[in-house]
Amino acid sequence: MLSDSAFDTTLVGHALSVFMGFFAIMNPIANTPVFLGLTSGDDSDLRRSVALRALLAAFVIVTLFCLLGALIFKLFGITLPAFRVTGGVLVALIGYQMLHGSPSKVHHPSDSDRKASRDAALGVAITPLAIPILAGPGTIATAMNFASTEGARELVVTVAAFALLCLITFLFFVFGERLTRFLGQGGLNVVTRIMGLILAVIGVQMLIEGVQGAFHLVGGQ
Repeated sequence: MLSDSAFDTTLVGHALSVFMGFFAIMNPIANTPVFLGLTSGDDSDLRRSVALRALLAAFVIVTLFCLLGALIFKLFGITLPAFRVTGGVLVALIGYQMLHGSPSKVHHPSDSDRKASRDAALGVAITPLAIPILAGPGTIATAMNFASTEGARELVVTVAAFALLCLITFLFFVFGERLTRFLGQGGLNVVTRIMGLILAVIGVQMLIEGVQGAFHLVGGQ
């Protein structure tokens, strides 16, 4: 039987492993330019609202899968490869639109459609920001793995570690506004296209991993 000090050391080690795993998968540093590209042209208040909504949604999704992930996948007959394929297609399409600088009605709205434009801008927080960029297949798989292999205390630590990462990511997103002011609109347009290319590549990579996983599932049957 482990002593209290040994148990606490194990719990701290688990917490560090969980946090670093989540950090590597969600990577707030790399996602900040993507966030800036998706919210290009939005005012600072709207950008903060998008960041807050996206991260709250990501936290709820990851927590839900920590608690009920295996049951959800089984209930709806969902496999992780299928999730990766769908997420990959979605991310690749968003990246393609950003790469070509497709105009959006959420930028420079008129007074008559300002509310609709704001709702459309906030919609970006759910898709593609919250899912599949922040709470994507890798993040969900990581959460399910950490949450399913340990006890109740470790489950709480897993959720707390992800909550801390969401807070850190929010700070990255909010203070990314300084980068917007430094670059100006022209520079941000360049960043948007570069991030669109990167996002498209990420989407294709997710799609490839999903197809490979599907072949492994079929081959294992």
